[in-house]
Amino acid sequence: MTAAPPRNRLIALTAGELADRLAEALDVYIAAMGYPPGTGRQRRSLWLEHSRRPGWRAMGWIDPAGSLLGIAYGYTGSPGQWWYEEVHRGLRRAGLTEHPWLDDYFELTELHVRPDAQGGGLGEGLLRALLAGTGSSRVLLSTPEYGSRPPGRAWRLYRRTGFHDVLREHRFAGDTRPFAVLGRELPLDPARPSR
Repeated sequence: MTAAPPRNRLIALTAGELADRLAEALDVYIAAMGYPPGTGRQRRSLWLEHSRRPGWRAMGWIDPAGSLLGIAYGYTGSPGQWWYEEVHRGLRRAGLTEHPWLDDYFELTELHVRPDAQGGGLGEGLLRALLAGTGSSRVLLSTPEYGSRPPGRAWRLYRRTGFHDVLREHRFAGDTRPFAVLGRELPLDPARPSR
């Protein structure tokens, strides 16, 4: 009988473990988003600051050699946080001030899979594991709009897992790109069989 080949592992990351793997996690982020290499220096302190927020949690996919294939993290959203205030501004501008989207939500801040590892269900695994047991009644995220191009893998993942539009064509302060803010109630539907 032959031994089963080593498999990728989905693990929860503590704030300390993320700090230890931060350069590698930022490399995954840069590769997945197609950003220039210097972007990591700008994001480093922000990711560390996020890891100290209430409700913060992170998940990662590790390959058999111990390398990081994917990373996801988020935390409990609340007034006074930059993202909360930006989305609140967008909701007001759209006339949606009575909607409870910003009450009791988990902010899915980052979810990225290395391009060479995409398409095998790792993103959905990260999403489901991260959102299991957040204690929040809904989840919100923002993602760049896809314009006239067909939706990419991230968009297909969010639609497949029940996310719908909260805001479209939203422009965050300091960024000229249009973003969509997507949300859904929690918990997610039961997981489909893993691939």
